[in-house]
Amino acid sequence: MENSKEIRWKQRYLELQKSQAQLEKALEIASPDEIYRAGIIQFFEMTLELAWKTLKDYLESQELIVHTPRETIQIAFNYNIIRNGHVWIDALQKRNLMAHTYDESRAKEAEDLIRNKYFQELSTLVNYLKEKL
Repeated sequence: MENSKEIRWKQRYLELQKSQAQLEKALEIASPDEIYRAGIIQFFEMTLELAWKTLKDYLESQELIVHTPRETIQIAFNYNIIRNGHVWIDALQKRNLMAHTYDESRAKEAEDLIRNKYFQELSTLVNYLKEKL
């Protein structure tokens, strides 16, 4: 029988998988206008939040103790769950940039980071966790 921590990460994983799929669909828009760009950024923020929380739940199901997003990323990197810890830390730090979608240059920068740097890391985590189900 599964324990509650095992059940929790699997439940949260399903939400992460849905969120990542929505982000992927949004990224199919090659040249988004400012409204679509804001949507991409919002989907990314939601997916990043679910990703670190799912990762935290997964680590806790493995009897590891974590508290913060940064600590979660560091431990996941140490256990080879994620390979590019610096990219994850960068994504966490850039969340503040993402809040400024009204500033077109910052929004474009955020979109570029999501497309070319962060989305791949999120997808890799989703695939890793899928194998653990």
